[in-house]
Amino acid sequence: MTQKPKIAVRNVNVPGHEVRLDAEKYHAMREVLLNVLPAAAPGLTQAEMMAAVLPHLPQALWPDGAKSGWWVKSVQLDLEARGAVVREAGAKPLRWHRA
Repeated sequence: MTQKPKIAVRNVNVPGHEVRLDAEKYHAMREVLLNVLPAAAPGLTQAEMMAAVLPHLPQALWPDGAKSGWWVKSVQLDLEARGAVVREAGAKPLRWHRA
């Protein structure tokens, strides 16, 4: 059995820690998330992000959005650690936008 390609993913809340995730799902979610996030403040809340990606997800990877919330959060934390996504300072609830 052939293993699926993996990608190292970071977490802004745990500097220096990486996990390896399915590369196909990561890249698909990354593309969708960057397309739905606004370029500037005010960004989207976590709930808004999760709702915004649903209509754009490939059904083959997330049938009916199954487990997409986990992937949204994982990719958001990685993109934030890499500087591609910004957490708005002082925003309550927390909000994010593209860097």
